[in-house]
Amino acid sequence: MNRTWRDGNRLQLLENGEEFFPAVNEAIAQARTEVLLETFILFEDQVGNAVQQSLIAAAKRGVRVDITVDGYGSADLTPEFTRAMTEVGIRIHIFDPRKRLLGKRINLFRRLHRKIVVIDGEVAFLGGINHSADHLGDFGPEAKQDYAIRIEGPVVHDIHRFALKTIAPPEPGRRWWQRRIRGTVNGQAGPAKGEARAMFVTRDNDDHHTDIEQQYLEAIRSARSRLVIANAYFFPGYRVLREIRNAARRGVRVRLILQGQPDMPIAKFGARMLYNYLLRDGVEIHEYCRRPLHAKVALADYEWCTVGSSNLDPLSLSLNLESNLIILDRNFNETLHENLEALLQRDCRSITIERIIRGFWWRAPLAFIIFHFLRHFPRLAGMIPSRPPRVTHLSSDKASELENQVPGIQREPHDAVR
Repeated sequence: MNRTWRDGNRLQLLENGEEFFPAVNEAIAQARTEVLLETFILFEDQVGNAVQQSLIAAAKRGVRVDITVDGYGSADLTPEFTRAMTEVGIRIHIFDPRKRLLGKRINLFRRLHRKIVVIDGEVAFLGGINHSADHLGDFGPEAKQDYAIRIEGPVVHDIHRFALKTIAPPEPGRRWWQRRIRGTVNGQAGPAKGEARAMFVTRDNDDHHTDIEQQYLEAIRSARSRLVIANAYFFPGYRVLREIRNAARRGVRVRLILQGQPDMPIAKFGARMLYNYLLRDGVEIHEYCRRPLHAKVALADYEWCTVGSSNLDPLSLSLNLESNLIILDRNFNETLHENLEALLQRDCRSITIERIIRGFWWRAPLAFIIFHFLRHFPRLAGMIPSRPPRVTHLSSDKASELENQVPGIQREPHDAVR
């Protein structure tokens, strides 16, 4: 897929589930012809049940609805939950389902980690928020801090076309990259809706291994005054680390907002192994301590910014299927900056070099190993088996065939984007 800058987009930053879920459900309620929803996690909780009812209502009024969920992230959906949708004509697609081993999910690597919603090919949502109640503040101490974006304008055409390609059935003698897109996609991008310039970028394991990472590298290298990165799982490749350090060395104010109350303690431990390397050259590190940070956003100077699903860790940068929107717009950049600045002032603690070097003697050998691991991880990732994952389509009959594998009903596997 070509990486094309599109002018004339209208963008709205959405913070946490309180803003994201009502906006998505309202858009679904207004859908006229089509809803495409793709997510890593869909849970059967108050959020999952609400979106299920919105989708069922849309299908009943004649809207074509396709849902794609990941076979690892959404492995616990029940047949009753999926059947309620398939019985009204909703098509459900499971990305790379696998049987459990001793009750454990084993299909950890090369996951579909994107979060995309497209309504009528005119409105899109993209970001890091899954369809689960742990993105709501009233969930409790484990509620996540995260972001998404509502999009109108020409770049929606690219997101729409991509989302359709993921679920397009194979044709005899054709591989996934040769699939024809069904005729609901207009050949031209839609009319301008706003002032923002944007580009839709994805990462896969075929032709776009490093596309998102390259966008980060270009922005960091070109930064001249400020760089703010808020990322949940910060364990980037050596090239990104080096460019972040180099930006601080040449006078850019570099601030990282990382997890202080992690949902996975190993994420905090891994990031802290990198702190000394960054702090000693002037990078500012702040840990968000109000609740788990799940954000995947960044900004550079006064125009560039990104919102998406990609963490800066080996899974996102070298294995998973991800999507980000890259933005050039002063207004959106400032909106995101104001939001992150509020987090920094209200809910973060600063990490000092003095604090990190205490006891560094025992961490130094481990940090040395980690640096070399990061340098070589992209090559090591290529050694992880990568047989083409399947997208399994569910229908309303033959429910028992998949109950031991994924919630659903009928297996019709075909190759998918890896």
